[in-house]
Amino acid sequence: MKVNAENVVVENNEAAKQFESQVDGHVAFLQYHYSKGSIVFTHTEVPSALEGRGLGGKLARTALDYAKIHQLTVIPLCPFVASYIRKHPEYQSLVHADYRDRVLSD
Repeated sequence: MKVNAENVVVENNEAAKQFESQVDGHVAFLQYHYSKGSIVFTHTEVPSALEGRGLGGKLARTALDYAKIHQLTVIPLCPFVASYIRKHPEYQSLVHADYRDRVLSD
């Protein structure tokens, strides 16, 4: 089945501390935890059957929009999220000051 990421629903599974989307029996997710007014994004995983369809970007965008709405600074330990932020300047102001140089200079 051809998946259009824009039509995929991403939910915040707070119990599992991950943003997730279920597509064709697979789960794509972005894990996080909270730390002193920040949200720490630790790992993004998209099953190989779903790669290349924009799901990782949809997960990152949803998670970053959540951080913005809840006024959380972002600590992007996950390389995928850090890369996404570099490519999308509208999210760069969310990055915790201690991580800006590392995220924006790579």
